[in-house]
Amino acid sequence: MTLLVLLIALLGLRGLGAVGVRRFATWPAAAAHALAIMLVMTASAHFAPAGVTVMPTHDDLVRMVPPAVPFPSAMVYLTGVLELLGALGLIIPWTRRATGYCLALLFVVMLPANIYATSAEVMLASEPVSPLWQRIPEQVLYIAVAFWAARGASSLALRGAFHGIPTTESRR
Repeated sequence: MTLLVLLIALLGLRGLGAVGVRRFATWPAAAAHALAIMLVMTASAHFAPAGVTVMPTHDDLVRMVPPAVPFPSAMVYLTGVLELLGALGLIIPWTRRATGYCLALLFVVMLPANIYATSAEVMLASEPVSPLWQRIPEQVLYIAVAFWAARGASSLALRGAFHGIPTTESRR
């Protein structure tokens, strides 16, 4: 479901760029916003109460945390907050590059939880977690999209975002 949200958002936003919406004029910019949409969706599970049945809940995600990680409930809340901050950072042009790199690192750090969840046969919303042959390539794709969004944040766009702040070139 997460991958589908990312792909549909990417194609839809890039389509808007093709018809003139400048914010989505490039694939990396559309990818940054699509990843932000996906992150808002995934972060919502970090805060979902136990009674929710249409998506994984906070308790489901706590079960994914490997036993060696201290304070699993707090870690789930923390990663949810980091995902929301990442979504925000991706849509702000001058923070996109740093955010993309930080999200790539976050996705790497969260991979052991996905591996543990598979080996421990954790259930998410009464469904088994994705098998590793599916989950690891998805995680690699999310890392690649985060890098793509970061690398697509051009320095000219970044300088233009600071309207009126002198750049190195304007001081010469």
